[in-house]
Amino acid sequence: MTHVRHQHANGGHGHGGHGHGGHGHSHHGRSGWVGNVKSAVREVFAPHSHDAADSIDGALESSAAGIRAVKMSLIVLGATALAQIVVVAISGSVALLADTIHNFSDALTAIPLWIAFVLGRRAATRRYTYGFGRVEDLAGLFVIAMIALSAAIAGYESVRRLFNPVAIDNVGWVVAAGLIGFIGNEIVAVYRIRVGRQIGSAALVADGLHARTDGLTSLAVVLGAVGVALGFPIADPIIGILITLAILAILRTAVRDVFRRLLDGVDPELVDAAENALAIEPGVTAVRSLKMRWIGHRLHADAELDVDPALSLLDAHQIAHDAEHTLSHAVPKLATALIHAYPASDHFTTLKPTPGRGEPAL
Repeated sequence: MTHVRHQHANGGHGHGGHGHGGHGHSHHGRSGWVGNVKSAVREVFAPHSHDAADSIDGALESSAAGIRAVKMSLIVLGATALAQIVVVAISGSVALLADTIHNFSDALTAIPLWIAFVLGRRAATRRYTYGFGRVEDLAGLFVIAMIALSAAIAGYESVRRLFNPVAIDNVGWVVAAGLIGFIGNEIVAVYRIRVGRQIGSAALVADGLHARTDGLTSLAVVLGAVGVALGFPIADPIIGILITLAILAILRTAVRDVFRRLLDGVDPELVDAAENALAIEPGVTAVRSLKMRWIGHRLHADAELDVDPALSLLDAHQIAHDAEHTLSHAVPKLATALIHAYPASDHFTTLKPTPGRGEPAL
């Protein structure tokens, strides 16, 4: 048996004992928003998640992109909160003050994710041999908790106002503050989700969804105030309930994506692509096994290949080396790949991709 480990770092390839220059990667992503309304609505509440989207090569570069996204988000949300404070000062509305404080406190939830990206850049240790990328997934749990809290508060307030309507004063200022909150949060949501997809961070995408829930809450304030101004006082709680349902839909998407990462879930299409790339590699007779997992926003692979038992150890090593090099180009965001080459034997059950399906069969 022979094996070789592939390590991605800053866009270059390091092959234990083999020196290679950097390789440029170009992965064409898929467009996010679709032309028709149905797809656009689906994109808002359950953004399309595809692990093979555009990648930013290099662990340090992708972490830096995540930190940059968090910083920019804090700046935009901080400016949004300041603008709302100005409106509160002019209108004197206590309700608007409460909403502003809520938006400001939610903006601070980006800080745990910032810390996670910073820790994820630390080198592996004797205790944490895979590094600290998993902290990013744990930060995703905190984001999920905040989305759930937003849904609970929005639902409670909506039901309470349904049975005990509350008069809305300074409707014009309420609309102004709500629009500021919605626009600011939606800008941050789009930015976080886009960068999160690029670097493969489920936690950053979830944080973008969290910003979207805050934007929807502000939009509910606007629509409710407009309804009250038009003579429909019950419009405020009804819209609040609808927004709560929308937040629950967003929560479902965030929970799905974050928990898949925590359970080492990988897009089956990525597995198919990796398995097919290895299966057609010259010298490989079969793909015995293939395992892949995310740790933070970095992907790791472990494969066992069957090769001709008559090959020398050096030739088998070269096949494994070439196979992991092929895998690094077939799978976006791949940080490490450990390839084992075994002499083919009837004593082992091997896997071969089924043509046309990509699913392995015995």
